[in-house]
Amino acid sequence: MQLTKAEEQIMQILWDLEEGVVKDIREKFEDPKPARNTISTVLKVLEKKGYVDHKAYANVFLYYPLVSKKEYSKHQLFGLLEGYFNNSFPAMTSFFAMEKNLSIKDLDTILEEARKDLKANQQE
Repeated sequence: MQLTKAEEQIMQILWDLEEGVVKDIREKFEDPKPARNTISTVLKVLEKKGYVDHKAYANVFLYYPLVSKKEYSKHQLFGLLEGYFNNSFPAMTSFFAMEKNLSIKDLDTILEEARKDLKANQQE
């Protein structure tokens, strides 16, 4: 499920904090900070979507993510790959390489790092 910009901002903060009350989340925003009610409303929407949950301590709610940043990032990247690059990783890689004006040396470095990561994952 796609998140709005506001929802994603709050998720980024929660992923960094691991858990927090509205005040904690609000403090992480740059000025001008959103209103507490706005943050609270977005958190309720995120709960309905299944991205966060909370523990209640009297009248204070401690929010925490139910979806990891890695899980969300993976979903977003695969959606991008499918929706814009016809499920072609080489097409997506080529697009970003051209957009970022990467050199052959940069691409070789990326390829070497990917090989190391794949080899390490296969040994686990």
